Amino acid sequence: MSYDDDEEDDKVLDSNGNELKDGDSVTLIKDLKVKGANTTLKRGTLVKNIRVNPYKPEEIECSTKQVKGLVLKTCFLKKA
Repeated sequence: MSYDDDEEDDKVLDSNGNELKDGDSVTLIKDLKVKGANTTLKRGTLVKNIRVNPYKPEEIECSTKQVKGLVLKTCFLKKA
């Protein structure tokens, strides 16, 4: 096993299989209820300047106009 294999396993992919990196913009593909905020993020909402979580490749960290400090699953996102 080489280090190249580890790097490929740690890629963060959106719902369409595109690679996501820090600073990318993504769009929601589904309405999402935000726990603890009494708000719903609508499908098509653009989220800018995401941060990839190196320990959980299926999650990203971001902020929107409605909610700050949000963690979203990559299965509900597509690269903008």
